[in-house]
Amino acid sequence: MNILALIPARMGSSRFPGKPMAPILGKPMIGHVFDRVKQSPMLALTAVATCDQEIYDYVESIGGVAVMTSSSHERASDRCAEALIKLEQARNTRYDIVVMVQGDEPMTHPDMIAEAVQPLIDDASVQVVNLLGNIKSTEEFEDRNCIKVVCDLAQNAIFFSREPIPTRCKVDQIPMHKQVCIIPFRRDFLLEYNTLAPTPLEIAESVDMMRVLEHGMKVRMAPTCHDTHAVDTAEDLKKVERLMQGLDG
Repeated sequence: MNILALIPARMGSSRFPGKPMAPILGKPMIGHVFDRVKQSPMLALTAVATCDQEIYDYVESIGGVAVMTSSSHERASDRCAEALIKLEQARNTRYDIVVMVQGDEPMTHPDMIAEAVQPLIDDASVQVVNLLGNIKSTEEFEDRNCIKVVCDLAQNAIFFSREPIPTRCKVDQIPMHKQVCIIPFRRDFLLEYNTLAPTPLEIAESVDMMRVLEHGMKVRMAPTCHDTHAVDTAEDLKKVERLMQGLDG
């Protein structure tokens, strides 16, 4: 399969403006994400999709591929759909799978790409996959920046929320899971997603995958064996820098 990784990134984050260029161990966060993702042997190309010249210029300066997109996108998935079309036209090619990796996941491990893509290879009926991580503390469970996920018995998502779900009452008995923003789409499904109207819960939760669920389709969740921590705030940045001290940054 011809697999493309797209890393959407923009400077205008409401919770942490400018975070893609925030330094971690002396390198902009977007640089960490790009360098780690491109190490996956499954990928034909890794590119950054952005509406900001500063990010575009940085990615080009490190020898990467960047695509300028509209500044009007509310969702990262919509930005990736635009970048996909531009890259296919510029390179005269067609990709089978598009792996969206959020630009605020600097602890991404290259093997996580394979973990996320494998369900698409194994099952032709699966259209989109989202990596699934474990919540390991009450603090993370209560954190609104951590997107919690509840799954059905077939490992499809039932709901995504910034609230602590499914329940506080039996937290020791029911595994608590979080969304890890590595999300591969089949090409045509990503373009279909881009045509779907935004949905009430998608907007309320600010979670792309709720648009899929509210339109009556499935999101397959794939567990990852790697620990990650997304950067949503300046405090997250400090925590991630400490966690990455022992990693090859």
